[in-house]
Amino acid sequence: MILDEPTSNLDMASEASMFQVLKDLAAKRTIIFISHRLSTVKEADRILVLDEGRLVEDGSHAELLAREGLYAEMVKSQKSEVFLQ
Repeated sequence: MILDEPTSNLDMASEASMFQVLKDLAAKRTIIFISHRLSTVKEADRILVLDEGRLVEDGSHAELLAREGLYAEMVKSQKSEVFLQ
């Protein structure tokens, strides 16, 4: 299953409900989830980070944060945006 920005127009409660359904489905399937909202991908088993069409990082949320690369920068940036709002 491929999902491209499926939560972009959802409120937090609807997003949480959708993720519960996806978790149930993912137990037996591969789901490719495309998102710019990093809070929605942190539970993924594997995260691929693309920059200008090239794969630049690959790993779990914790692994990518520990590397302090592009993914970690994007997470910090999105957290700052939420704080400023």
